This record gives sequence, structure tokens and C-alpha cells, in this order.
Amino acid sequence: MKLKWNKDTLLEFELKVKEEFEKGHINAPIHLSGGNEENLISIFELIKSQDYVISTHRNHYHYLLKGGNPDVLMAEIKGEKEGCCKGVGRSMHIYDASLNFYSSGIVAGGCAIAVGIALGIKKKHPDTMKTRPYVWCFCGDGAEDSGHFIEAVRFGASRQLPLTFVVEDNDFAAESTKRDRWHQYCPINATNIVRYNYQRVFPHCGVGKHVSM
Repeated sequence: MKLKWNKDTLLEFELKVKEEFEKGHINAPIHLSGGNEENLISIFELIKSQDYVISTHRNHYHYLLKGGNPDVLMAEIKGEKEGCCKGVGRSMHIYDASLNFYSSGIVAGGCAIAVGIALGIKKKHPDTMKTRPYVWCFCGDGAEDSGHFIEAVRFGASRQLPLTFVVEDNDFAAESTKRDRWHQYCPINATNIVRYNYQRVFPHCGVGKHVSM
């Protein structure tokens, strides 16, 4: 049965991952979410069970909200065979075919994958727009710097694919802000892009203090 998550229970899971990492029980990089719980809960209310979710290296919340088992996810993050990827995916590479859930640890790496899945869905279900699966591709604002993202957005929009890109904008690509990267920054807008802004709780990777310059 799919669990009902709220802001507190989502953050509680991430804090448990933080605790396990600090105890030395996780010997792989972790990318924690935080500060975007309410945004994601609202978005996932629109995502149906048959829909596909293409996630990123920061995927814990996405997996849980799609219906993933928290014990299975924790086992995967800790590298245990009971995990959804038998312990080989760890935090950054979560996959669960039973949930139509995929992820890529490469920045913007999921964009082309999402386009391919959406194109296949449209070809297979040309006349069932209301009931066919839909594709939701999540990425950070750092992915907007990539040609992979822009090309996928243009292809998806021009072919009217059943696909939406969700830009999770915390104003950081690793430790560089949008102003650092692009100076006079202007967000990319398109009919197949949804964006939300939030302030991150945890650093880019790990659980320690932010890098200071």
C-alpha cells in the first residue's frame, strides 16, 4: 500500500539517512533533499501510478512519493541486498521498474531518457491521451546549463509528447549560484516545463557544512 507522506515524515527519513551516514553505515556519496517537501507533495498529487518518473542523483523524496518502500530504499542506500537495486545503486542510482521509476546520476542525464519513453508512449497509445501513461522528468537548475536539457525540452514540445520537465530550482549547481554561472540569468520557459524554487537544507553532497569561499 502506498504510504501517505507529509513534510515531517519526509524530512524524518532524510535525517535518518544523515544519521546512518555519520555513523559510518553508508560508504557512498549521498545527496539529501530538504526544504522542498511541500512543493513535491503537491506535484506528486498529479502523478498517477502508471506514470513514469525520471529522477536525479537527489531522488529519495521522488522515490518515496511515487510509492517506494522506505525500508527498501534505506537498504539500497546502505548497500544491502534487500534494496531495490540489490545494493548496487546506493543513494544516487535508484531504479524500480514496478513503480516506473528511473534515475540518472548524470546532470541532465535523464532528459533524453524521458523523451524516449514519452515518444514510445505516444506511438503506442496515439488515441488514448487521457488514459495513457505520462512522463515526469525531474532536474535541478544546474541541468538548465546543459544542451541535453534544452534539446529535450524542444523535442518534447515540438512533438507534443506526454512529458513535463520539473525544474527543482535551489539556485545552486554544486556550490555555484545562477548569478555566478550566467550573470544576467533568465529562466527557460516552455509549455512543458514546471518550476519551483526552494532553499536547500543540506549541502550539495554529504551532511556537513556548506563550502565557504
